[in-house]
Amino acid sequence: MRISWKKVIIYTLDVVLAFYLVMAVTSWNTPNKGHRVCTKVDINISDSNNAGFLSADEIKKILQKDQLYPLDKQVKFIEPRKIEEALKIGPFVNTAQCFVSENGNVSITISQLMPIVRIKSNSGADYYLDDHGGLLPNSKYTSDLIIASGNINRWFAHYGIAPLAKAINKSEFWLNQIEQIHVLPDRGIELIPRIGDHILFIGYLPIKKNKEENEKEIAEFVKKKLTRIEKFYRYGLSKAGWNKYAYINVEFDNQIICKRKTAQEEKKNINAAEEDRISTTEVTE
Repeated sequence: MRISWKKVIIYTLDVVLAFYLVMAVTSWNTPNKGHRVCTKVDINISDSNNAGFLSADEIKKILQKDQLYPLDKQVKFIEPRKIEEALKIGPFVNTAQCFVSENGNVSITISQLMPIVRIKSNSGADYYLDDHGGLLPNSKYTSDLIIASGNINRWFAHYGIAPLAKAINKSEFWLNQIEQIHVLPDRGIELIPRIGDHILFIGYLPIKKNKEENEKEIAEFVKKKLTRIEKFYRYGLSKAGWNKYAYINVEFDNQIICKRKTAQEEKKNINAAEEDRISTTEVTE
């Protein structure tokens, strides 16, 4: 059988031409990645609608200031690592991730440090503590956080107030009920509630040198005190009336000491008020 080399050559040329045409059409319809332009930037911030400091506009301004905002830039000039590093420098950013998709869109995901309490000390210091106990600078932030006032230095803010605020925040009831923590000169802790015209004294925080042990001890201490107060609210104040007492002391385990309101107390002379000493068993009966 004779092979027609002319037909073989023609067939081979046809195959090569078809392959070339397919590659050419594909190339024409696929834009050069090097010249692709970013047309969309998605900025996602955790807890942006719930007690956070950051907004998408603020992230945009940070990147524009450093000339790193990717919108309308060619993809080849977008540097995700530099964008992440620029955002992590900010005092309110916990983590930052930047990703460029195949179509040129840029996605930026931020997790932020969450404030749990605002410190306004006698010395004039005014700052926030985050949920890791770190210090956040004062800002235009106006969320309804618990305020800690009184005799507070940086050390006590970190080892005392931060774990105290975290323990309060674990309970939705107490998070909504407590509006202020006040630290006395001897570091006794007063809590000022939103409902009820009285002050709660819970005693002295069991501060430890080890951070993990310290948080555990304070969490257990606060839970125990708040549980007793909640029972007193339910079985005591619900019967006696929310405005009967001016000062409620739960420092001791076996009794609750309550100072009644008097005419003098109405003029802020709490020391002249009478005391009721109520045993723990009386509260729960």
